[in-house]
Amino acid sequence: MASMNLSLSDPMKAWVERQAENGGYDTASDYIRDLIRKDQERVAAFDQLQAAITKGIESGKPEPFDPEAFKRRMRDNDGAR
Repeated sequence: MASMNLSLSDPMKAWVERQAENGGYDTASDYIRDLIRKDQERVAAFDQLQAAITKGIESGKPEPFDPEAFKRRMRDNDGAR
């Protein structure tokens, strides 16, 4: 595992240590790694959402939405399982 040195102000260091202790982490490093993993997941979810938005925008002219027809399609698809 690679290491990285990080400089924090005293209040930030105290915050990390308290969060690690209160969050059940063994070390402050475990807490920081968990923060990074969660941020990676957040960025991936945002990228996925952005891709879906872009796909929708690029899919062409919008069509009117018929909620009743949508409900029928959903019921029909659910019954096919």
